Parts: sequence; structure tokens; C-alpha cells
Amino acid sequence: MSAAKENVGETEGGGADTISHDECFELLSNHRRRFTLHYLRQAENGTELGELAEQVAAWENEIPLEDISYDQRKRVYTSLQQVHLPRMDEIGVVDFDDRAGTVTMGPAADELDIYMEVVGGREIPWSSFYLGLGVVNLGLIGLVAAGLPGFAMFSGLATAVFVVTTFLVAALAHLYVTRTEMRLGSDGDPPELDQ
Repeated sequence: MSAAKENVGETEGGGADTISHDECFELLSNHRRRFTLHYLRQAENGTELGELAEQVAAWENEIPLEDISYDQRKRVYTSLQQVHLPRMDEIGVVDFDDRAGTVTMGPAADELDIYMEVVGGREIPWSSFYLGLGVVNLGLIGLVAAGLPGFAMFSGLATAVFVVTTFLVAALAHLYVTRTEMRLGSDGDPPELDQ
């Protein structure tokens, strides 16, 4: 296996249960595929291809469902049916039954979770936030350790409790935001349309 085809996981026989990093990025690079995943994560029991095409067309054109033209719907329907859904089915992200016209989440869809966090243009990435929090806490520890006026009254235990608490609160906030607001499949429109 080449470095470019580094797998997320591997199963016996190289089944469709695993997705390479390249496949993940290629899959998520197309807005129709992201919109499809977003919609399917909300539709617990899957959906009909026509219903999916209507919603994707509405999001794509940023218009209400009732304002979609026949051409807008048909264009999305055709590309989903002939290109996107067969490819997503091939790698196991969705289960697409072309004859029945139904689409459900596939067994490999959970492997995409780590790639599906959306960070808006005006938002600070969580990695930068944690770096800043670490620097502030390190500075506080340094001030307490140096015994500077105003900081000498804090014990090592009190400082440790403060540092751990700030990271715990930040981690809980991070978990809440990424599970509810910054992830494909959360309620409402896809996160990229809200930016």
C-alpha cells in the first residue's frame, strides 16, 4: 500500500468498510455529496432519491423547496443518480438502491466523522484556542511559582485545579459545539450555508 493510499482502517479482503484519506477528501470535496450526507444524517431511515434531490437542489440554489424549478431538480437528480450516489455506495458511505430509488447511510459513513467538522471563516479553530488556553495557563503557573504579589496566595493545588477546570470546561464546550452546530447532519441547513 502506498503512502498516498493510507487507509483509515483495514478489513480482511479490503472490503468497503474502510475509506482511504484520499477517498475521504475526494468525497467531501463536492458540495452535493456533503449536502447528501447532511440530509441522510437527519433522515434516520433513509430517503427517496427524488426527495434527496429536491433538498440538495434547494440548498444548492439557496431557495425554499417550493421554489425549485423542474430543471434545478432534474440536474441534481441526474448527477446524484449517475455520479455521486454510485461512487458513495461503492466506498460504503451510503447504500444506494437505484432500482428502488432509495438511499440510506452506509457502514463506512462513521469513518467520515473526523473530517466533517466545519470551521467558519470568522471562527477560531479549536486547535488555536487550546494553544492559547495552554499559554495562558502556563503563564499563570509561572506567576504562581515565582511567588509574585497577588499570585503567591494561590497554592499549587489551587492552580492545578484551575488549570484542569479550564481545560475541562473548554473540552465540554468543544464537544457540544462540534456535535450540535459545526457538523454535517446537525439540524437545519448544512453548516457551510450558514456562513
